[in-house]
Amino acid sequence: MIEREEENLMTGKKAETQDFVQFENVLRPKTFNEYIGQSSSKENLKIAIAAAKKRGDGLDHILIHGAPGLGKTTLSQIIANEFGANIRITSGPALEKQGDVASIVSNLEPNDILFIDEIHRLKPVVEEVLYSAMEDFGIDIVLGKGPSARTMRISLPHFTLIGATTKVSMLSAPLRGRFGNVLKLQFYTTDEIKEIIMRSARILGCKVDDDAATLLAKSSREIPRIANRLLKRVRDYADVKNKSLIDLGATREALDAMGIDELGLDSVDREILSVIIEKFKGGPVGLNTISAATSEEQDTIEEIYEPFLIKMGFLDRTARGRIVTESAYEHLGLKSQKNLI
Repeated sequence: MIEREEENLMTGKKAETQDFVQFENVLRPKTFNEYIGQSSSKENLKIAIAAAKKRGDGLDHILIHGAPGLGKTTLSQIIANEFGANIRITSGPALEKQGDVASIVSNLEPNDILFIDEIHRLKPVVEEVLYSAMEDFGIDIVLGKGPSARTMRISLPHFTLIGATTKVSMLSAPLRGRFGNVLKLQFYTTDEIKEIIMRSARILGCKVDDDAATLLAKSSREIPRIANRLLKRVRDYADVKNKSLIDLGATREALDAMGIDELGLDSVDREILSVIIEKFKGGPVGLNTISAATSEEQDTIEEIYEPFLIKMGFLDRTARGRIVTESAYEHLGLKSQKNLI
């Protein structure tokens, strides 16, 4: 596996180190006005919140799906802030048994928000508890064992469940059907990412010129989390080089040092394309084989790298396997091979 200075820098996955967690929390917007992009989803949520406040009701359950790093967790916290509600945050893998869910929902206050990240990873037995909690605002607790066991119904206050997922197709139909509001987050435009970078730079107290911000935006895969992490790295580079202004030259040097090109491809992207070209004559080749040849996990390739390469027009996915496109050969400076199939 290719070593990277910071794991997940270009994948959009959530930070695992305390340093990056704190960094991202500082930059996290708190209101809709601060949240750049996703105008359709924001308008949808503003109306839902305003209507609920006017009626004195709670919010419908909300499902937010999209690629890693697009702002699902941030948006859920903004919903809580704008609605004036408390938020409890957990994740699908953390809820291992029915008792875990019962413990959380039984301690919620009226109109509280329960945010479950990676909700597609909930176990079926855990989902079953959520069904009644979401629909009837009650849960059944089994007391005792064997013939003497009895069921006790616990009423819950009206709460809002916000689920976030990168794999909406993996949600069961019964669970998916219980969300009254389903939002799909889109990739950001270069201008939106540039605006996010300039906002983050102001918060961090660093100066970024227009050309540098444009290059960072184009290199960020249209994902805010990646844009902010690249800004952090470029800022560190500029500080070490005693540059008071992050200009185009400093940005290019920093990105080159990280192995990131002007289109946002990193060493793993290039390795995936190169392996398909050099070892498998451009494809078609199966995902399992690519995973073995690059020592990257299959899920990581399928969820993170492949969608980006397809979106950039460098990779095609066919019934027979993955095929590298002419554009990929040109970008890598390699000679194209004809008659691949």
